[in-house]
Amino acid sequence: MISNDIFAHSPFRRGVAAILGFGFGLFAAITAAQAEDLETLKPGVLQVAIEAYMPYTALKDDKLVGLDSDILDAVAKKLGLKIETVVTDFPGMLAAVQSQRADITIGGIAWSDARQKAGLFTDPPYYSPPAMAVHGEVSYPDVKSLEGKALGTVTGYVWAKSIAEVPKADARTYPTADSVFSDLSSGRLDVGFLDPLLIIYQQQQRPDMKFRVAYLDAPTAEQVAAHPDYKYFQPYMTGFYLPKQAPKLTQAISDQIDAMYKDGSLATLVTKWGGDPKQFLVPSPDMAAQRRGVDRPQTWSPPAIAN
Repeated sequence: MISNDIFAHSPFRRGVAAILGFGFGLFAAITAAQAEDLETLKPGVLQVAIEAYMPYTALKDDKLVGLDSDILDAVAKKLGLKIETVVTDFPGMLAAVQSQRADITIGGIAWSDARQKAGLFTDPPYYSPPAMAVHGEVSYPDVKSLEGKALGTVTGYVWAKSIAEVPKADARTYPTADSVFSDLSSGRLDVGFLDPLLIIYQQQQRPDMKFRVAYLDAPTAEQVAAHPDYKYFQPYMTGFYLPKQAPKLTQAISDQIDAMYKDGSLATLVTKWGGDPKQFLVPSPDMAAQRRGVDRPQTWSPPAIAN
């Protein structure tokens, strides 16, 4: 047994502290070097473009808040990156990445073939079921029931293409989600297509607004064959979106996202923001095929929580 007097001896204590300090310093230096090796616009800094889109993203007291924000914050800390944020609208988010004026954009962004041609997507941080905000008590169980109705979404969202294909529908796009909710509450809109957590969050924040959340049965294969953009009425993969010039950064973030599925931290964050991990962290059977041979290898499987 070593005497406590040895640990009390100042030179010994200073030596241990120096060794520990060197170890932590070495780890920090390695992390910083790894961060600088990633293709960020400013070394060691991740410049993020967002829109105010709670509960997914927002800037509050100069700090990112929301589900996507929490996920990115955890990832950035693992990669040794500091976060800088710019707030814009949804088209501006995509444009900032595609023109390489931002390193990344986040906030319920749906993977699509068109978007992946102009940028890079990480592995899905979560999946999104086909949710609707519905005015009144009328039921809209399937795509057929939407025909002839006033349907809305936000400009640039994937549902803009879907609602435009619904026969005899009055398809409208709005500059913000708030505009969609306003027309839903007033009855000028029958159904709004938005991200599910946003609808739930808006109900909690504004109980006076007259709409409810509902889920659409996915269109059949025959319906999608006849109306290709009906595919966006199906559950979809979200992703963090990066410039084509940042493959190493995209892969590094994907690796951290995959690890968060395994260690349970993603399930904790989804639950925190009102989602069910079994809905948001389990891919549908067709999702692998959507990306294999497109922006993922043929052996790729979407990440998922353990059943």
